[in-house]
Amino acid sequence: MRFAVPVFPGSNCDVDCLKAVEDVLRVPVEPVWHQERGLSEYDAIILPGGFSYGDYLRTGALARFSPVMDSVIEAAERGKLVVGICNGFQILLEAGLLPGAMRRNDHLQFRCDIQPLRVENTKLPFTRDYREGEIIRIPIAHGEGNYYCDEATLAELKQHNQIVFRYVEENPNGSVDDIAGIVNRQGNVLGMMPHPERAVHDWLGSVDGVRFFTSMLAYWEENYGAA
Repeated sequence: MRFAVPVFPGSNCDVDCLKAVEDVLRVPVEPVWHQERGLSEYDAIILPGGFSYGDYLRTGALARFSPVMDSVIEAAERGKLVVGICNGFQILLEAGLLPGAMRRNDHLQFRCDIQPLRVENTKLPFTRDYREGEIIRIPIAHGEGNYYCDEATLAELKQHNQIVFRYVEENPNGSVDDIAGIVNRQGNVLGMMPHPERAVHDWLGSVDGVRFFTSMLAYWEENYGAA
């Protein structure tokens, strides 16, 4: 299994993602500059956090038009695993790979903390190593993580079990229905504001992100053979 981590001007969590895949899975993972095209040699793509293009205009709005995004969309349509974390989630929304939009945190402050989440769906390639309803601790760091969708879209997300993670104890940004992460209808494109790549060692304060990555590898090996 090979991972790609597209890097946009302003990305700052790309190295974290690369290191997490290397440390947890020990499989090939490479950075891909945003102007590159062609991701056919990779099986999974992680859009990292940061401030792509300085978040000018709107978070993720400019990165959505980077050349590499054509290949990300193609990979998603072919069923490959695509993950967007924080700014990556915002880019997936802007690209139309996930429904809804992102707004500034309702308190208008940047929030950085380790946040409890409830795992809502464990039948996905990204969550199969968790227990349904399990409370995990994953870091957050964002000023625009207030996920929004209209009532009809929220009803569809619930109907098709597309809400993957919810904030518990406190909603740090005001997102609708306490949503912290969602997946597309097909189940292969996931966006989340919390950072699992920052929860893979004890010295980071949590190891609850490890199973996010092991879930992906287990799914891939089960469906496509050895890594």
